[in-house]
Amino acid sequence: MRTYHCFWLLFWAGQPHQSFLTPLSKRTSGFPEKEKVLVLSGNSRQDLHRSKRSWMWNQFFLLEEYTGTDYQYVGKLHSDQDKGDGSLKYILSGDGAGDLFIINENTGDIQATKRLDREEKPVYILRAQAINRRTGRPVEPESEFIIKIHDINDNEPMFTKDVYNASIPEMSDVGTFVVQVTATDADDPTYGNSAKVVYSILQGQPYFSVESETGIIKTALLNMDRENREQYQVVIQAKDMGGQMGGLSGTTTVNITLTDVNDNPPRFPQSTYQFRAPESTPLDSPVGRIKANDADVDENAEIEYSITEGDGYDMFGITTDKDTQEGIITVKKALDFENKNLYILKVEATNTHVDPRFLYLGPFKDSATVRIQVEDVDEPPMFSRPAYIMEVKEDVPLNSVIGAVTAQDPDAAKNPVKYSVDRHTDMDRVFNINSGNGSIFTSKPLDRETLLWHNITVIAAEINNPKQSSRVPVFIKVLDVNDNAPEFAMFYETFVCENAKAEQLIQTLSAVDKDDSYNGHQFSFSLAPEAASSSNFTLQDNRDNTAGIFTRKTRYNRHETSTYFLPVVISDNDYPIQSSTETVTIRVCACDHRGKMLSCNAEALIHPTGLSTGALIAILLCIIILLVTVVLFAALRRQRKKEPLIISKEDIRDNIVSYNDEGGGEEDTQAFDIGTLRNPEAIDDNKLRRDIVPETLFMPRRTATARDNTDVRDFINQRLKENDTDPTAPPYDSLATYAYEGNGSVAESLSSLESVTTDGDQDYDYLSDWGPRFKKLADMYGSMDSDKDS
Repeated sequence: MRTYHCFWLLFWAGQPHQSFLTPLSKRTSGFPEKEKVLVLSGNSRQDLHRSKRSWMWNQFFLLEEYTGTDYQYVGKLHSDQDKGDGSLKYILSGDGAGDLFIINENTGDIQATKRLDREEKPVYILRAQAINRRTGRPVEPESEFIIKIHDINDNEPMFTKDVYNASIPEMSDVGTFVVQVTATDADDPTYGNSAKVVYSILQGQPYFSVESETGIIKTALLNMDRENREQYQVVIQAKDMGGQMGGLSGTTTVNITLTDVNDNPPRFPQSTYQFRAPESTPLDSPVGRIKANDADVDENAEIEYSITEGDGYDMFGITTDKDTQEGIITVKKALDFENKNLYILKVEATNTHVDPRFLYLGPFKDSATVRIQVEDVDEPPMFSRPAYIMEVKEDVPLNSVIGAVTAQDPDAAKNPVKYSVDRHTDMDRVFNINSGNGSIFTSKPLDRETLLWHNITVIAAEINNPKQSSRVPVFIKVLDVNDNAPEFAMFYETFVCENAKAEQLIQTLSAVDKDDSYNGHQFSFSLAPEAASSSNFTLQDNRDNTAGIFTRKTRYNRHETSTYFLPVVISDNDYPIQSSTETVTIRVCACDHRGKMLSCNAEALIHPTGLSTGALIAILLCIIILLVTVVLFAALRRQRKKEPLIISKEDIRDNIVSYNDEGGGEEDTQAFDIGTLRNPEAIDDNKLRRDIVPETLFMPRRTATARDNTDVRDFINQRLKENDTDPTAPPYDSLATYAYEGNGSVAESLSSLESVTTDGDQDYDYLSDWGPRFKKLADMYGSMDSDKDS
């Protein structure tokens, strides 16, 4: 009969939760009180009712990161063939056997020699076998068992990425999904809360939020505009242990970019554009560029331009530059300056990609006016505008620049332009202009109350050709400053009845102001301080630029006081506040019971009440202006006396004719010798010319004169001979003046200026005999004689 063999496996922890109940101090000294024995029995070969079974076992559980000084006890192997005599030997093989796990071959006790990390390897599969020491044969079949490592919270959550990058469209609704971050915990998710991760946001509020369980980041703020802020940095924390205190945590950064949506329509920076195009501009050539600004980017900023209307609809075209998003205006048909020199177009800019969600913001298009000036091929300077309108405050200091005009030569030469003011349009020279840059500045004080508009004309002329000039009107508006005090609208002289009652209205006052007020004048009325307390009348400001004068007492006596002078202070509300004191004359009169005036003090009717302060100031100003005018007139008369008299046409004087003769240079000292003229006998020897040799030498021919003057004739002939042979003499076409007076010329006056007054005719035929140097004179005077003869 065959005996049964049993192999027992004893371990100190049968269930996972029981492994933590066994004290660690007993791991090497003994076993738990309740041990589980796993028996493997083989059935007898003669007993066919029992089948062979493998080992029956449960998992071994060990705590990771064991910190004890002794080896950690795992469990015990035991076979029912073991009689305790040491005949059996236990062998362990598999994961970590012999290194990480060791077994006492005599007793079957298994121990762990190192700290175990569940995250490195959570399960170890080993094989156990019992053999006979003597024969080396196994007494039990080999079988496997598992050692499972229990987890502790020794790993913080780790995000799958150190930095997340995400983007969402701007203007997204609250709760819009942005990105999901994920953190993993290497601890055991099936045991405790060591791997239960909770997400929270550390940075990025109030713009974004995160779901604690899923890590989904969503928008938390409405209408986030990319044009205001494009980049956001959000810091997310993942904490294990369900977020409880003591849990480990990790963080990650999420960079969120707002992508653009078409929420901004295109807008032209100016309503009107002006361009010039010469009439010789080739077809399809650009005339100018315009651009509508769009705060969006990429395709949302793409703009399409079109000409919607205008008198040049068929003359010009417009295309879009895809790189700069500018509208390029080109010529479609040939231009003709004489036919039409100005075209006005309406250009429209429209977004090519429109988002219907933002149509409530308005139409995603804009329009502008384009003025195209056609230039002549050869024309005077052209101003950039047909007219200029400028504004200047009346208290501006002298020499202050109020604006500038611009003109340029449309020709290809681009000649420089100088500017000037047509003084016929600015007789008082109130304005001046910089001739170089066209800036207009004041040269005299301005007064809006005297003249509101100054209409002057500016002239632009080419410096090289002043005849090429053009004009442009400049309308200068003088802006008001509060430099005038309000005053009564009229001279107020009223009366009060002797039988008047208290608080009776006797006069309503109104005021005017020479200054201009954009919001309307607002005057305040009050009695002068000296009359406020002692006056027999009161003043009530109606707050509508009027005031009423009321009686303060009952009954007045004209015999005691026949006339009252009531000073009233009027102030405006502009800056700086201006005020004036006006006087109201009140006469005391006798009235009937209905208040109708019957008679007043006769003296008050005869004598004037006096002039107001404003009238006195006006009179003084008139006197001053008159005195200034007289002084200026006297100064102008004195200046005119110093000017030279106008030369009469009948005044005959010597004229100097310049032939631009350079002569023979600095060495040409023989052209004029006053000493020789005064002493004809002192004649130098002949000299040869150094510069050129005359081709033909002509000897002078003497002609008879009315009076014989031998010394002058000989002198002239001798000088002519010298000039013919002298190499240093001036060129042939020069005029030599001898200026010899002597004791009296035989020919009398040599000047032809007074020849018109003489009755006698002179014969100049001899000039043609003097050689080529006098040919010009011979032709001139000879032609005159021929004209006279004809």
